[in-house]
Amino acid sequence: MTPGRVGSLRLRLLAATLVTLALALVGAHVWLGGLFRDHVLRQFDVALVQQLDQLTARLTLDIQGQPQIDTSRLTDPRWARPLSGLYWQLDVMGEGGARRGVLRSRSLWDSELRLETDALADGGLHRHDSTGPQGEALRVVERSLLISDAPGARWRLMVAADTRDALVAVNDFQGVLAASLAGLGLLLALAAWAQVAVGLAPLKVLQGALTRVHEGHTQRLEGRFPVEVQPLIDGFNGVLDRNTEVVSRARTQAGNLAHALKTPLAVLDNAARQSTDAALAPLVREQVALAQRHIHWHLARARAAATGHLPGQRTPLAPLIDGLLRVMGKLNAERGLQLSADAVPADWACAGEEQDLQEMLGNLLDNACRSARSAVHVDVRRDGAQLLLAVNDDGPGIAPEQRAAVLQRGVRLDESLPGSGLGLAIVTELAGLYGGGLTLDQSPLGGLRATLRLPSAG
Repeated sequence: MTPGRVGSLRLRLLAATLVTLALALVGAHVWLGGLFRDHVLRQFDVALVQQLDQLTARLTLDIQGQPQIDTSRLTDPRWARPLSGLYWQLDVMGEGGARRGVLRSRSLWDSELRLETDALADGGLHRHDSTGPQGEALRVVERSLLISDAPGARWRLMVAADTRDALVAVNDFQGVLAASLAGLGLLLALAAWAQVAVGLAPLKVLQGALTRVHEGHTQRLEGRFPVEVQPLIDGFNGVLDRNTEVVSRARTQAGNLAHALKTPLAVLDNAARQSTDAALAPLVREQVALAQRHIHWHLARARAAATGHLPGQRTPLAPLIDGLLRVMGKLNAERGLQLSADAVPADWACAGEEQDLQEMLGNLLDNACRSARSAVHVDVRRDGAQLLLAVNDDGPGIAPEQRAAVLQRGVRLDESLPGSGLGLAIVTELAGLYGGGLTLDQSPLGGLRATLRLPSAG
């Protein structure tokens, strides 16, 4: 499961809206379709009752007291057309049962309408669903009749009509209704998508502001946000401001402490140099140098730990490398070293403080210049979200089995050269605090290749 999909607020809102919309439209289709069907059947029944009233008005008794209906006065021609779909029939109801089809329309031809006998009050109406002569679905309306001229006689007059045309009209309406609701649903879905997109647009702006902070372009969330989001922005900016203030205070205190210790150490070192005690002076100077190395080590470590994950840190690489190469060129001018670097794109930057990056890359360049015979070269490449800064020299290099040892604090392979043995260890420590690292291997120039891996800003 991808967090971008499962945890997406946009998808949750759209899914909830579309599901609710789909249920509402399906419910509307069922409800409106049912209303229209009921309306059509009611109108169908009204038309049948009108036909039944017309037949009832035409019902008379002949001189023998038998019922008769003058069909010549019926207005609908379907009564006379065989199997037309519109039928009438008169049954005689007696104690022994019904005599079906005493009179019936010509449209029934030689068939009869068969209904179960109902207990109807005089003039009462009943509605039935039945089957016609050709197996078609019929809607039947029946009425019980008593005629004063024939006491004791009861008849059942019924009218039936084929419901096929009415049901076709209902089905056509439901099809049109479904298409209309589908079109409406599509428009409403687009409107819901637009509403969600507009409603969540401030979160997109917030994401961009966070990205700018992460890439080091700014140290606070900047932009215009709605009143519902602004309290969150203000609170987050307050946290960033307090974090920056705490880090700044801690760095100031660490710097003050280091400065306070360096002065007494310098006094002790100077006194030891002027001392005539052959046993004490070297011991004091050695311990002073050790204390200074520890101060340098822990000060650099504290500074990097404080700023390694501080938002808004961004240091462009090109000017940093150019500046360090110029400094190293001046320091090693008498040796005639050839210092060079690949062209670095102007928008390439490390997510770290400039002073820490100068500390790390400066240590690597200083070591390379001490070991190099004639050339030092810096190349930079990108590897995903990290930048790889490689410092190459043409010196003797370091044997593979000794490379891990020189990364440890205080280890020096050549004691004849000046140094504390802390350079590579400090670089390793600082790079680790930034989420990077340092690796040593063979350089294309023949000497050592020290590759510093640091997070990229942006």
